[in-house]
Amino acid sequence: MQLPRLRPKPVELVVAAEDFSAFDALGPELDAECGDGLWEAVAPKAAASMLKGGAPDDLEHLLVCVDTSEPDRIAAFAELIGAGRAADLPVILLVKEAGPSAMHALMRAGADDFLPYPTPAGELQASIQRLRDRAARAEVAQGGGGPGRNGAILPVYSMSGGAGGTSFAVNLAWELTLLTRKEQMRVALIDLDFQFGSVATYLDLPRQEALMEVLASSPGGIGLDREALANAFTLYDKRMHVMTSPVDAMPIDAVSPEELDAVLEVARSAFDFVIVDLPHTLTTWTETVLSKAETFFVLTQMDMRSAQNTLRFLRILKSEDLPLEKLEFVMNHSPGFTDVTGRGRMKRMAESLGIEFSVMLPDGGKQVVQACDHGQPLEVFARSNALRKEIRRLAQTMKDSAEQRRSSEL
Repeated sequence: MQLPRLRPKPVELVVAAEDFSAFDALGPELDAECGDGLWEAVAPKAAASMLKGGAPDDLEHLLVCVDTSEPDRIAAFAELIGAGRAADLPVILLVKEAGPSAMHALMRAGADDFLPYPTPAGELQASIQRLRDRAARAEVAQGGGGPGRNGAILPVYSMSGGAGGTSFAVNLAWELTLLTRKEQMRVALIDLDFQFGSVATYLDLPRQEALMEVLASSPGGIGLDREALANAFTLYDKRMHVMTSPVDAMPIDAVSPEELDAVLEVARSAFDFVIVDLPHTLTTWTETVLSKAETFFVLTQMDMRSAQNTLRFLRILKSEDLPLEKLEFVMNHSPGFTDVTGRGRMKRMAESLGIEFSVMLPDGGKQVVQACDHGQPLEVFARSNALRKEIRRLAQTMKDSAEQRRSSEL
């Protein structure tokens, strides 16, 4: 039976220290990483007692702070590290003072990471993020090559530069992540614009070559599994799995249709929603993405460029006999209800193209650009923004549909 929490309010990180005042410089750093009130300093015995029943659901890390070389106290700290490991809780060892024999005993206990105190600037946050990324990869990889979740592939394609495809993809993925966290659904965001993808910029994440490295070890997508794919993802804000574009621009055809087919198939088995941000260019694997998609979002805006490009796009799809029924046209910067002239223009544009705008996104104004520049979703930067509210409504609809599909499959 799991023991009650140390306090009614859930915490994300427990700091085990006999005298926390000896590590008081940690306070501001932990506030910045976890948030004020989401970490707690406790005595080692209290921490060990809590872990005997298994780690509480919200607890993510155990930080063990050592400032002694006394054998008895070192043994107690080593036992606590072992208890954390037994509870599948990542353990970070922070040492202020300990001799060689004490360090040997502590390291043998199995801490996941080690830091000296005082910690170099940013090292504690980096250690916590490394452990979060490792846990996220393990979560994606769980289940091995089994049938998995059968998630929805949801590509986003912009008809013209500035149509807002990447911003829409980022915010839709984030809203789905927030709405589905209680249901333990997983959301992935994949940036397939290998040349100028900006998902990493919009979320303030480092760009990585992980996808290319994974595919290099699985040529043609043969042998690609969830464990291999998990290495290509970075965890954003402890919740959302993100695959960024590479550091350097690469040819769009650097990935073959067969390789991308394997990536999407494995991603579908590991996640409930897979948002794919596509490049503006049509590629050799655009057909692959469209065939895998449950819904293919096409972002447009009310200008001649979008209209002409949409016409060309539809002609190509019709000539190749591709499934037009998967397309869902999204009008970004759509006119408001009181803008009769603008709504009339939008209606004429839809009629001339033979399409229907099923999603109409309001103009979010300067806050959208500012949120992207700050590397934050609208929910974080401008929670009450009209565009954010509309994307959240769409995400709620998608969540409800996924739940209905789950119920029907049971």
